[in-house]
Amino acid sequence: MKSMCHPLRSLWWTILLIIIVSANSTTDEAESAVPINPDDEPHPDPNEENYPGMIYIGRHDHHDGKRAGFHTDNGVKFIYGTGFDETHKEIEEKDLHHSHYGPDSEHDIADRAHGKTREQVLHEKRAGKIDLSKGPKPYGWFEEHPLDGGMVPPKVVRVDPFFMDVAPVTNKEFGKFVRATYYETEAEKFGWSFVLSSFLPNAENLHEAEVDPEAEDWVAVDGAYWRNPEGPGTSYKYRENHPVVHVSHRDAAEYCTWVGKRLPGEREWEAAARGGNVGPKNRTLYVWGDDQTTDAAKEYANLWGDGDFPWDNKAEDGWRATSPVKTFKPNLFGLYDMTGNVWEWQRGGKHKKRIVRGGSYVDSLDGSFNHAATLGVRATLHGTTTTGNVGFRCVKSPKRKEEFHWVYDNEGSGTAELVLEDEQGNRKQRQTQQNQQPQPIDIYEDDDEFDEEVIHDPTQPRPDETRKRVLAVKPRTVRSDEL
Repeated sequence: MKSMCHPLRSLWWTILLIIIVSANSTTDEAESAVPINPDDEPHPDPNEENYPGMIYIGRHDHHDGKRAGFHTDNGVKFIYGTGFDETHKEIEEKDLHHSHYGPDSEHDIADRAHGKTREQVLHEKRAGKIDLSKGPKPYGWFEEHPLDGGMVPPKVVRVDPFFMDVAPVTNKEFGKFVRATYYETEAEKFGWSFVLSSFLPNAENLHEAEVDPEAEDWVAVDGAYWRNPEGPGTSYKYRENHPVVHVSHRDAAEYCTWVGKRLPGEREWEAAARGGNVGPKNRTLYVWGDDQTTDAAKEYANLWGDGDFPWDNKAEDGWRATSPVKTFKPNLFGLYDMTGNVWEWQRGGKHKKRIVRGGSYVDSLDGSFNHAATLGVRATLHGTTTTGNVGFRCVKSPKRKEEFHWVYDNEGSGTAELVLEDEQGNRKQRQTQQNQQPQPIDIYEDDDEFDEEVIHDPTQPRPDETRKRVLAVKPRTVRSDEL
């Protein structure tokens, strides 16, 4: 009798264990099937987010002056492009408040400002009224103004809110990055960099050195890099608060990544540079207004001045080369050196044509030599270019809640994953659901591809409605590939 009790007890415990495991698996499936509602999580309040040495660029409430939240359109709309083209005055104020979700969402803003809709432009193309003899243009191409390189004609654009450094990155700040990471700039790897011919320590080197074929006043100097701005025998030691120069696009992007930031987009940069003067009525040519005199410019920007380039710099602004950051007056947003001092690398573009904005100390007011240092000034350089008048500053996107979208659980490789990631790509949560095995489908050789269309029975659920759906993170594209 005692010997028969053990098998019965073992059978009882086995049945009980099966019941518990089945209940737990059912509970897990029920919990995993509960969708996450992205609307339950509010957006972070941008008013609670601040970073030292950075200024918030975004829409503010007109009543209390607080930053507008992400529950509404809190981006910045402005007229983007060169200031020399007077067509920006034709853009109406209502275009700055144009909503892409309203009845005008199918209209192109720039063409609507000139009385044309997108449909009318397409009709003219089809009718042959537009000259297409020059052939197709690559993506991102636009006509550049000959004086400042800005886009022609100007148009209304929008950017999301962001934080921007109040000044370009200095030699002192870049030195901390190099010492902490043992980073080697591309100028150090190549063994040379471009220096302005009038800055050479030894004039005899000018006859022997190679020059930039597109800018003959810039000489390739062996041993020039950010620590030795004019080559061997020179030092940055007394220029620690000057913008770092002789850095390539990769060098700038690596530094921004190290400090948890990124390079600005050129539209972000121009939105910040204009300092709120974004409409057709208050849009200005320069940070200080439309005055093209050196006396007006020397209070706000480090430019070449009235002397002959490249040998005669009269230093009306007090400097012949780079100047310490925050030396000149800021713009209306409180940002320094948005015009002059050094060009600033931007994210985007192609490796052979990386974008720089802002002008530098070698530029003029009217474009009589080099570039006209307007708020729309723009140029492109090879991504590996290092020179004594190109630096950078960083920006940072404000925090936002995770964005999701629905995907069918039988798409992809057989497994649907719900992955929560932050802006740096760190995964916070991972949830996996196994898909059901697809049912075999009978294929008949005598099927006719021109069979009559199957009429769906409205009393029965549609096939696509019976498929399971899960929430997946919607990828954000505000961060481009810097390198």
